[in-house]
Amino acid sequence: MAKKSGGELGPIALGFVAGFAAEFVARRTLAFAWTRAVGEEPPVDVDSPDVSLGKAIGWAVLAGVGVEVARVLAVRATRKGLFPSTRAGSGV
Repeated sequence: MAKKSGGELGPIALGFVAGFAAEFVARRTLAFAWTRAVGEEPPVDVDSPDVSLGKAIGWAVLAGVGVEVARVLAVRATRKGLFPSTRAGSGV
């Protein structure tokens, strides 16, 4: 991995904060949607044998994909909006 120059600390820090906030909001939103759709709270411990395999896998996929998509979008939007000359990625 290439070293980051000192001038990129601001975008990295703001990207981290935006990603953290997006993860928090996405988890809350997904938990609300899950509760409305399934009629019960999402599983807290997907490894527990008390949780059915279908619900465990469903929640893991929904939470994993949903949170990561929200995080990526928030970080990219923050870096692009606040620091348009800074590249958020490596050449793509």
